[in-house]
Amino acid sequence: MRYESTRGRVNPIPSVKAIIEGIAPDGGLFVPEEKVRIQQSAIEKLAPLSYRERAVEILKYHLDDYSLADLTDCVQSAYAPGKFSSPQIAPLVGLTDTAHALELWHGPTSAFKYMALQILPHFLVKALHNTGETSESVILVATSGDTGKAALEGFKDVPGTRVIVFFPEDGVSTVQKLQMVTQEGGNVHSVAVSGANFDDTQNGVKAIFANSEYQKRIAKGGWRFTSANSINWGRLAPQIVYYFSAYADLLQSGEIQPGSRINIVVPTGNFGNILAAYYALDMGLPVNKLVCASNENNILTDFIHTGEYNRNREFKKTMSPSMDILISSNLERLLFELTAHDPKPVVEWMRKLKKDGVYRVDAATSEKLKQLFWADFCSEEETLATIQKSYEQFGYIPDTHTAVALKVHEKYLQETGDQTKTVIASTASPFKFNASVARAIFGEEKIRNKSEFELLDLLSQTYDAPIPEGLRNLQSKKHLHKTVCTVAGMKAAVSEILGVV
Repeated sequence: MRYESTRGRVNPIPSVKAIIEGIAPDGGLFVPEEKVRIQQSAIEKLAPLSYRERAVEILKYHLDDYSLADLTDCVQSAYAPGKFSSPQIAPLVGLTDTAHALELWHGPTSAFKYMALQILPHFLVKALHNTGETSESVILVATSGDTGKAALEGFKDVPGTRVIVFFPEDGVSTVQKLQMVTQEGGNVHSVAVSGANFDDTQNGVKAIFANSEYQKRIAKGGWRFTSANSINWGRLAPQIVYYFSAYADLLQSGEIQPGSRINIVVPTGNFGNILAAYYALDMGLPVNKLVCASNENNILTDFIHTGEYNRNREFKKTMSPSMDILISSNLERLLFELTAHDPKPVVEWMRKLKKDGVYRVDAATSEKLKQLFWADFCSEEETLATIQKSYEQFGYIPDTHTAVALKVHEKYLQETGDQTKTVIASTASPFKFNASVARAIFGEEKIRNKSEFELLDLLSQTYDAPIPEGLRNLQSKKHLHKTVCTVAGMKAAVSEILGVV
């Protein structure tokens, strides 16, 4: 399998190279040159397998220039027993007769990003070894909260790598910030970006990638840039796995019959997690509808309904901060797929987005979007009400992002009456966004003047579950990373960390 750029200006390369480079030199994103098709009989054979075995079976299609032994080693290392609080790795929890929560947050960072960022370092190390690459990889990351901690934890002390995470100083939760600034590891760095939101931070990282002169300077020091954001195919491929795994779980439990279609609901901002669901569908997973759930930054909802992507709107800080995004980078990959890998319209749309902040796709592409996706958004008030309702009806406490998905699923049912079995991506532990979750369950009065760490204890008692290990005692850990910069100063911050003159 070779990978081509969505901008069409570079020659296709194997997956090991695509994972090392992260983003294409022409500014595009790497996508598989050919479609992968998995037979229904092969999907059925996944049912009795473990998550680790399923992962090897799915990853081998897109990463076929890795040997089966290398892939197996990566999977076994990433998803080893004891690394996740659930032996199923990504367990499926029944909520109603038709709806199931796919819990993707049982890793040490308590968020779904770890599902991919635990295995990406192993992919990268194998790729560097297999290609004879001698430069040290500098992984640049922009985060709205969860990717940063997962990247820091995943790449901690991995030989041949250096990790630099940028996060908006006032755009992440207290817990998310503490997870990043207390991260241990000799090769990790987290940097707060003042006066910025996630889009600003992401654009700053993209500008560094696009600066060819600067890349030449750092190459003289023996480094090369790559990415751990979902713009890296090595991040996206492992996310495809858990949708196949969820389907296999439904088969194994007898909830569905072979070939039965399911719906998939995903709360998303950067479009990576739901794009992985699209690729699963494209590979042959029987999917009826992909439901795109947004918070009040509902740019994706509007786009799917109208075909116009317009980021010229108010940026809202919400209680689901990992979705507070107005530039959904992975959407470029979907557009490239829907236009049959024609880079010309994609390049033009991305040019308009950068220049004017808005573009409109053609009627045919817009119609394809509507056939594949159903979209809606959830207000802040609805998010709180959904957390409370879920707890009261199911005894299930969702985090704020998962609550967005639950509410949008409810709206989908109200509009369509579709009773297809549904997998709802549960993307973070309720403990991670405890202030909002506790507010929804207990009300303002009971949580008044309580710190997030007192609320962790309160939720633990209510949920009858231990506080996740990665969130315990954060307040008492030493702050190891204190660098703050502006967006304009991000390149200088990288230079200082690397010692580049």
